[in-house]
Amino acid sequence: MKKLSLSLALLALANSKSWAQTAESNWYTTLQSMDSGQITLLIILGIVLLVIILLLILMVYLMSFMVAVLKKENPEMAKEPSWWEKFKERFVTGKLPEVGSKDEKAKVMADHSYDGITELDNFMPPWLQWVFILTIAFGVGYFVNYSVLGIGKTGVEEYEEELQLEAIAAEARKATMMASIDESSVVFDESGAALSSGKSIFEANCAACHASDGGGGVGPNLTDEFWIHGGSIQDVFKIVKYGVVSKGMVPWEDQLSPVEIQQVSSFILSLKGSTPANPKDPQGELFVQEAIQPEELASDSTAIIALN
Repeated sequence: MKKLSLSLALLALANSKSWAQTAESNWYTTLQSMDSGQITLLIILGIVLLVIILLLILMVYLMSFMVAVLKKENPEMAKEPSWWEKFKERFVTGKLPEVGSKDEKAKVMADHSYDGITELDNFMPPWLQWVFILTIAFGVGYFVNYSVLGIGKTGVEEYEEELQLEAIAAEARKATMMASIDESSVVFDESGAALSSGKSIFEANCAACHASDGGGGVGPNLTDEFWIHGGSIQDVFKIVKYGVVSKGMVPWEDQLSPVEIQQVSSFILSLKGSTPANPKDPQGELFVQEAIQPEELASDSTAIIALN
């Protein structure tokens, strides 16, 4: 019995380690949120509970003392088994036959004799019978709950739910990342979806001044290698975002989201080297793209992958 209790205790301790850490943090957070009155009431309840436990221990001790006195005064009562022995016989070990008695000899299995060692046909211990019965009841309930009624979620259903939750979380992370794009973190996104969206934005908002093919009109030609305010993705993003009010270009930061500004800026840079129908003469200075360092390339590619 002691071995069984020790095994159950170790198993419960191993399975509840992570739960205990979470429960401890929740308990500490709840305690911090209490006011002085609630804490005082909690202390009083703790003291009352401690007094009740001490009274129960005292009652058990007094009952044990009284039983010991009665057994000394009445020898016949001393021969009777204690309540623990009765409990153990009924629910734990069962009533085992005495060694060498008629009951034990009647249980000897003659055909189960090996090197002179015989086997007794003893019944299953009560505790094991209850474990067996509870296991069957649990199995039936489990089967009915998951396979018949369909109330509980199967492993596949729980997995699919986790995938859905992770997809929602990924979309939230993606939206947060897109909302945080600025002129210092913008990257050239050459994916088909980004360029297609950037083209639609360009045709709706920029073609009136720069022509639908980027050849220029009121605004400069966007297909050559000459730029007035710089030709990097950061420069183009900044001009689209803040505009050039002195030259008639309005800022678009209030009308376009950061990701839309990145998309239209990437589309503008994709026009370089194309042949517009009526190109405007070059303006500004020749822009030469600086060599990208390996670590910068890695961070840019990571950002593009994250956005896609």
